[in-house]
Amino acid sequence: MSETVAKVAIITGASRGIGAATSERLARDGFNIVINYSSSDPTEAEAVAERVRATGAGVLLCRGDVANPNTAKQIFDLAETVFGGVDVLVNNAGVYELVKIAEMSDETFERMVSVNLKGPFLFMREAVNRLRPGGRIINVSSSAIGLKPERYGIYVATKAALEAMTQVLSKEMRGRKISVNAVAPGQTATRLFLDKQSDAEIERMAKMNPYERLGTPEDTAATIAFLCSPEGEWINGQVIRINGGTV
Repeated sequence: MSETVAKVAIITGASRGIGAATSERLARDGFNIVINYSSSDPTEAEAVAERVRATGAGVLLCRGDVANPNTAKQIFDLAETVFGGVDVLVNNAGVYELVKIAEMSDETFERMVSVNLKGPFLFMREAVNRLRPGGRIINVSSSAIGLKPERYGIYVATKAALEAMTQVLSKEMRGRKISVNAVAPGQTATRLFLDKQSDAEIERMAKMNPYERLGTPEDTAATIAFLCSPEGEWINGQVIRINGGTV
């Protein structure tokens, strides 16, 4: 009897938050994991890798800026060399600054567009020709698109564009049995979110949904895991909001 070959998932921005939780969840589901991170300090990424290894899964650490045109190719090349192929791409890496449109600097605008939109584009473009049949592309968007709060203008714009590109690519993958979806978390208790809010604002935003709590990275990871499962095959070209009913 031939051995079952483990599936392989590339997850960008996976050293903490939703990316880390997704890495650990997919590892428990039997995937080998490729962890992308951008920090010059690998400590957090290495800690995630250790937790992935503890599940028995294979793991690779790949440092690189997703907005660099060479990063996606290098990561796919490495994953194919070590694991034999790639089945799932989770475009999770993202940045945001809470600045009114009139006060946004060119540098901050360009960085958000580069990481939140150009980065996923580069990885999706690579994935089109590299994912094995039956694969999944999952882009991490934001429920802020529905709320449209002040100071989120450029961030929301990048995520809205990502959702549109998600739905277009799902059609362009016709005949490949590869689904393309987006998940749109609401306010989630990640450092990226918590560090930019006052305690009063965090409490206010936690009460916006009927559960009256912030989401957790594991909430989003569970939905991503479902989309990666055989049961998630028929979901394609969709944006799934994960926010407890906020919007």
